[in-house]
Amino acid sequence: MSATALPARPATVPPPRPPAVTTLAWRQLLRDFRAGELRLMLVAVALAVAALCAVGFFADRLAAGLSRDALTMLGGDAVIASDQPLPAAFDDTARRMGLQRATSARFPSMARAPDARGGAIRLVSVKAVASTYPLRGELQVALHAEGPTEIRRQGPQAGEVWVEAAVLDSLGLTVGDTLMLGERGLRIGALLRAEPDRDAGFVSFAPRVLMAEADLASTGLIQPASRVSWRLAVAAPEGERRQTAVRGFVAWAETAIEAGRLRGMRIESIENARPEMRQALDRASQFLQLVAVLAALLAAVAVGIAARGFAARHLDACALMRVLGLSQQRIAAIYALELLMVGLAASVLGVLLGLAVHEVFVRLLAGLVESDLPAPSLRPGLFGLGTGLVLLAAFGLPPVLQLARVPPLRVLRRDLGGLRPTSLGVLGAGLAGYAALLMSVADDAKLGAIAVGGFAAAWALFAGVAWLAVQLLRRAVPETGAPRWLALATRQIGARPALAVLQVSALAIGLMALMVLVLMRTDLVDSWRAATPANAPDRFIINIQPDQAADFRRTVEQAGVSGYDWYPMIRGRLTTINGRAVTPASFSEDRAQRLVEREFNLSHAATLPTHNTLAGGRWQADEADGLSVEEGLARTLGLKLGDRMGFDIAGTVVEGRITSLRRVDWGSMRVNFFVMFPRAEMPELPATYISALRAPARAGFDAQLARDFPNLTVVDVSQQIAQVQKVLDQVIRAVEFLFGFTLAAGLLVLFAAVSATRESRAREFALLRAMGAGSALLRQVQRTELFGLGALAGLLAALAAVAVSWALARQVFGFAWTPSPWVPLAGTVAGALMAALAGWWSLRGVLQRPVSETLRQAAAD
Repeated sequence: MSATALPARPATVPPPRPPAVTTLAWRQLLRDFRAGELRLMLVAVALAVAALCAVGFFADRLAAGLSRDALTMLGGDAVIASDQPLPAAFDDTARRMGLQRATSARFPSMARAPDARGGAIRLVSVKAVASTYPLRGELQVALHAEGPTEIRRQGPQAGEVWVEAAVLDSLGLTVGDTLMLGERGLRIGALLRAEPDRDAGFVSFAPRVLMAEADLASTGLIQPASRVSWRLAVAAPEGERRQTAVRGFVAWAETAIEAGRLRGMRIESIENARPEMRQALDRASQFLQLVAVLAALLAAVAVGIAARGFAARHLDACALMRVLGLSQQRIAAIYALELLMVGLAASVLGVLLGLAVHEVFVRLLAGLVESDLPAPSLRPGLFGLGTGLVLLAAFGLPPVLQLARVPPLRVLRRDLGGLRPTSLGVLGAGLAGYAALLMSVADDAKLGAIAVGGFAAAWALFAGVAWLAVQLLRRAVPETGAPRWLALATRQIGARPALAVLQVSALAIGLMALMVLVLMRTDLVDSWRAATPANAPDRFIINIQPDQAADFRRTVEQAGVSGYDWYPMIRGRLTTINGRAVTPASFSEDRAQRLVEREFNLSHAATLPTHNTLAGGRWQADEADGLSVEEGLARTLGLKLGDRMGFDIAGTVVEGRITSLRRVDWGSMRVNFFVMFPRAEMPELPATYISALRAPARAGFDAQLARDFPNLTVVDVSQQIAQVQKVLDQVIRAVEFLFGFTLAAGLLVLFAAVSATRESRAREFALLRAMGAGSALLRQVQRTELFGLGALAGLLAALAAVAVSWALARQVFGFAWTPSPWVPLAGTVAGALMAALAGWWSLRGVLQRPVSETLRQAAAD
């Protein structure tokens, strides 16, 4: 019997596999981006990264260029610089160690054309060099203005000079003519186009005259009190021996300077090459870093507000995902991956934008920096990528990750699963990490602390004041009796106090950043430019010898000059304070160390200078033991009335007791001194005279002084100020260019702050319209609310901006700054107008939305 065949069991169909997290995240990203919900975050992160990378790439290229050219800038492997002729032991030791040596002397002086060629004069920077100069680098010269550049390995021969083109242009000379320097006429042998140790592309206030050291004595330019920088450059053969020999010489020199208490001497090597050359760029970098930090701070505010709005609009969708079976882990992974992709895209975009912007900096600062800087490294770009991701993780991720904890029951009850305030631990960790990044960007402890700390303190202050203002507003405006539009606006603000506080705080933060930059740009920089009075002296004459004093004064008075400054000038080095020896190591502050290291310009007078005022003590004429000290110097060195100071003046020790403190206006362009003796005569001390005067309008005054007194140095201050202001203009243009990023970030904050209440406003207005309120009334209510919140934010921002700007001016940039009393009023008006404009843009469709549509959504919620 055959068995009956059983029917085959159907195969089990496996359930469909859910899409991968990356796929879901990608789909979610495309949908949200098309809807516009992520664009605000992307733009904010890109702007922050672009601002930071632009400054980072610029600083990186500048540092690489300085490192590349360090030995060329020095003119050797190491340099000993001094304000006195160097002891012979230094040259002898370098020779015994097998090092090549080259000496030079640098000082300002007046060059003039021969009388037969017009007798014009020009302030020049003279450098007298030995026959072995230069040890590193090369000289570039030309035989005439249009001629090709020639390379020279040695300086000019005895009897000739090489000059820069500006000397020829101003004196009307050509190559081959005679140039008068002091008591000597020297043939112009070539046009100097470049020298290895000349400021590496930075602005120089006087054109160079290069001469042979052998001709220096015959010019008679160097007198006992002349300001001369003496330098000994050393170099060794290439290879390991060079490093060993140079390090050995530097170590010996350091020991000799310390053991012999040789003041005014310093060692320059590749590690500390010419730090004073970077002053202009350091100031520019500080401004640029401030702008970048403010842009990044504003971007953080915009990202935080946008992320919270993004999360609020996805609550319902996440509740539906939970109903369909997605776990909390998958939802969290989807949104975290979505934000990661947004952060990467925004950061890459910001890095590319920063790379392009930093090239603009190089062009705008042409003349301050070389245009052939090395290519930037990857470090600023990687730092920018990391900063963008940290920014999004710290301020964007916390509210978005709350979406994973939305309960499925929210599908039925919309009052469940709302966003909660971020935990203090998560918020604190994010803020601390981002603050640490910005502190590293600032590259200056004070700048970073004032900017970051000031913003954190301001945010807390703004939130507290806004909360108090909302509570007071509820009580101040009655429900009945007040205009209908005012009562409705007050009720709307009081109905959502948390959002009102958020709006005021965010608006105030954005406005504060913009105001800080505006104040720094206008009041701070303009006050520095305006520090020189219109009738200030425009000539400083130094190196006037005692036997020339009577003739000089007679000459200038016959030329019609009156009311000029006339003071003896004594050079002395501070050696003791209250009997204790003073060295740079005695002070921790850099400025104090620099002041103690150099020689002071001292003076004496029986009466207090008219342009100085007493800040303490009393000025007693001909007080034998008295000293008057400028109050800023006293503050820097920790001096007070009654302290004793000792000076070494040409080998003679002179002591005195501080009997008065003077307040000096250094911007007055008058002759000022740190320390003065209140005595009419001090014949026992070597002195020259210094004068500051306003040159008469007639031509030939400077030329007459140069002919009659060839050893004098006449400094035309007006030309120097004009050149400094030109440099400052370049810096300001670069700052204003980057300011555009901060302006855009500030506008993003304003837009995000107003947009945060868009949906709630739509529902409230729909209900009011359903109850009979007209569009005109609702527009008036909206304008009132925005004007009120903006005015409060603007007032708070202006007050905080004044405080932050004052701290930056005093502690970072070194400006004496007084804010305008109109700043609070201007801030209030600006805040009201900007809030109204931002509200009009972000809320422009709210009143046009159909009432039925809004009410259906409100009922569902």
